[in-house]
Amino acid sequence: MKLVIIEPLGVEKEKLLGLAGEKLGEKVEIVYYDTRVTDTQALVERAKDADILAFSNLPFQKEVLENCHKLKMISVAFTGVDHVAMDYCRERGILVSNCAGYSNTAVPELVFGMVLSLYRNIVACNQAVREEKDKTGLVGLELEGKKFGVIGMGAIGTRTAQLARAFGCQVYGYNRSPKEAEGVRMTDMETLLRECDVVSLHVPLTEQTRGLIGEEQLRLMKPEAILINTARGPVVDSRALADALEEGRLAGAAVDVFEKEPPISREHPLLQAPNLLATPHVAFATREALYKRAVIVFDNIAGYLDGRPQNVM
Repeated sequence: MKLVIIEPLGVEKEKLLGLAGEKLGEKVEIVYYDTRVTDTQALVERAKDADILAFSNLPFQKEVLENCHKLKMISVAFTGVDHVAMDYCRERGILVSNCAGYSNTAVPELVFGMVLSLYRNIVACNQAVREEKDKTGLVGLELEGKKFGVIGMGAIGTRTAQLARAFGCQVYGYNRSPKEAEGVRMTDMETLLRECDVVSLHVPLTEQTRGLIGEEQLRLMKPEAILINTARGPVVDSRALADALEEGRLAGAAVDVFEKEPPISREHPLLQAPNLLATPHVAFATREALYKRAVIVFDNIAGYLDGRPQNVM
């Protein structure tokens, strides 16, 4: 069988291919591409002879997949698979596995980097020093005692809640299905939005979560509250969030994800809004997480080859 690793997976080539050899041995022929392409025809050219594909968040829609006549399995080096034509894969009998769990530490840690940056004005403080200014206007806030809300209490949301407790926060949680977590007050989303000083989003992108946070939900939040989105861009209505920031109905927001993968146009409404901290989809991107992800990618493939598929979507 031919395994095509169609883009770099964030691990050095030698280390990645060494890991693949360790996990898969002689079971597959490996083709590795060390550049990332998004053009449909270029993706088809790379993928057309593959029995197994490995990639992260490249857009693999039907127009690409229908040209991959040998394809039997995809190991997605990502948690979400909304960039893959899953209906077509099911129709064709193409097994898709994801990499659940690899960023359970990385994402929550960035959440608190974002919260602390907003609460302590870290970006502005850095600029003030460089401009020979003092702390005037830069007095910050403490997390201890604040009400911290987590929407989506999966593994990442639960870890975020644990860290919030460590900071001395009162933690609120909302999950679509019943869930209990130690030290977390589980409640409905409306109550969470009304009560919390910090709201952090940790839901997958589905038809149910698309536009989950819009104008109506933002109007429920306290004007001194901040919103953190490290989940998926379309979960939040960007225009509504920008309006809330511009009108002072929300104290701040931090966003790692957008409607499309970065680079993002400088004209994007969120980039025009005040008190908005933006990062280019890096929440999952630590050296440790990317290596964990590569291990899961090849474990998924090994499991499939051995007739024991895992992390099946």
